[in-house]
Amino acid sequence: MITVVSGLPRSGTSLMMQMLAAGGMPALSDGERQADTDNPRGYYEWERIKLLPQQPDCIQEAEGKVVKVISQLLFALPGGRDYRVIFMQRPLAEVVASQAEMIRRRGTTGAALAPAALIAGLGAHLNQVNAWLRDKANISVHRVEHHDVLREPLRISESIQQFLQCPLDVVAMSGQIDTSLYRQRATPAA
Repeated sequence: MITVVSGLPRSGTSLMMQMLAAGGMPALSDGERQADTDNPRGYYEWERIKLLPQQPDCIQEAEGKVVKVISQLLFALPGGRDYRVIFMQRPLAEVVASQAEMIRRRGTTGAALAPAALIAGLGAHLNQVNAWLRDKANISVHRVEHHDVLREPLRISESIQQFLQCPLDVVAMSGQIDTSLYRQRATPAA
């Protein structure tokens, strides 16, 4: 069994990896991407996962561990294995705002699209991912709303423990929540 944390970038995947590591699950992470202002507690990434489309067998290293695989790379998960995917969900307006702030802070440029166009594109991508996941008998998915993690960390931690069917320290998991790091909030639609 391979446990995967997935979702769009800036959807709470690093937080979920942090929670699982605190709960006692070994994380496949190389520490190459250092903690910074955008993720002061670290990214919990494994650089080699970016090669998954070209080297699908690299996923073997995640056996018995948890690994972060962004939603775009899920399509490259090789068959013949069982996966449990914790899929982080966050309002797309918040994802776009968080990505824009990270790009601004780094002094780089992102896609030259209006936020509405970015939201539409991310929505279309998520529709593709969800359709693909529905057809995979070897992939179990547990969807976790970012807001729920912040509001009810213990309940969410318990639901993850039930989904993964492994002993986890749910109190330690829930103790990882720091709501001061929730900085990009969606504004209600008018």
